[in-house]
Amino acid sequence: MLRLAAASLAGTAIEFYDFFVYGTAAALVLGPLFFPTFSPVAGTLAAFGTFGVGFVARPLGSVLFGHFGDRRGRRPVLVASLLLTGASTVAVGCVPSYGSIGVAAPVLLLVLRFLQGLGLGGEWGGAVLLTAEHAPAGRRGLWSSFPQIGPAVGFLLANSVMLALSATLTDAQFAQWGWRVPFWVAGVLALGGLWLRSSIVESPRFLELDDHARVPLAEVVREHWRLVLLTAGALSVGYAVFYAVTTWSLAYGTERLGVSRTVMLTCIMAAVVVKGSLTPLVALLSDRYGRRPLCLLGCTAAALWMFPMVALLATGAPLLMFVGFLGALLAFVTMFAVVGAYLPELYAPRVRCTGAAVGYNLGGVLGGALTPIVATALAEHGGRVPWGVGAYLTGIALFSLGCFALLPETRPVGAMAAEPVAG
Repeated sequence: MLRLAAASLAGTAIEFYDFFVYGTAAALVLGPLFFPTFSPVAGTLAAFGTFGVGFVARPLGSVLFGHFGDRRGRRPVLVASLLLTGASTVAVGCVPSYGSIGVAAPVLLLVLRFLQGLGLGGEWGGAVLLTAEHAPAGRRGLWSSFPQIGPAVGFLLANSVMLALSATLTDAQFAQWGWRVPFWVAGVLALGGLWLRSSIVESPRFLELDDHARVPLAEVVREHWRLVLLTAGALSVGYAVFYAVTTWSLAYGTERLGVSRTVMLTCIMAAVVVKGSLTPLVALLSDRYGRRPLCLLGCTAAALWMFPMVALLATGAPLLMFVGFLGALLAFVTMFAVVGAYLPELYAPRVRCTGAAVGYNLGGVLGGALTPIVATALAEHGGRVPWGVGAYLTGIALFSLGCFALLPETRPVGAMAAEPVAG
């Protein structure tokens, strides 16, 4: 289990590195380079628009890769998704700017971002299911949390590279070529991930299945549509909170508040370190007290913390911004540390790869794709403290709270409990 969990964590971290490095670049440099004819705010909005395309592609990737995951196995999905995401990320670092090839530059950026999202949409389902379906029932929450640590590791890795480059290069050098380096690094990381995953064995739960769904998506839509919509709505708050902290606040702090890139990245990264470190502990609590209670607690905390978070961000003081980010990410991890076990337990094994991944990635469209765009627009028309952003995030948290309240508990009772299937 430890070897399998480590391989899943490493692969997920690499793929989320690819995804997050684009978000940081969108917040810092992509607007002026690829949309130079726009105003600074409009350029940032356009760059966040290309960022959002990746989220739109993720449910499509979960359908595509989920089909093969339910029909052919979880393991092949991990290899194919990693190859696609890695190759498209390296290619982003090679796209000439608008000044070199004109409108073809943002078009290429959109296409590659779409391919990135397509690959990541297949990654989560394969990595989480392999771990969850190998794990003993009484410790499924703990072992399934390892892939959930991957996003934090990927974020820290992406932003560490960005931070190092930002601190050592001039603004001109960073804008000219420095921002491309993290995208090229993705190629080396992808090769390492493929090597790690070469030793992974297929899920025993998949091998036990005698009757595979012929068209998994059709079965999910026909028999589990309500469950998919509820899980997507429930998870939207996690995406909204995470990308408000890691993407929108980065742009807001550097452009509106005049805080340096280095300070903003350091504050955000410090909060993400704490969040990632606590993920296994929270997941272990879900094995003891249940998945749903923790999700309800995290949603409630998010709803209560969004206004204080934007108020602390607006101070521009590093310590206060860190406290604001930390509170938001603690609410986030209380929910997302457990979804690696919760979502697979909600779906029948024959459609689990498709159902869990589609629900998870649709939540990304609702919460992750729109949040940087909506928050930027709301902050532009607000005062020093972007209260409109706080209201928007609080509204999403209350919506997700209602969705979680309608979902069932799935935690097995005792380590020898039979495989739970709800919905």
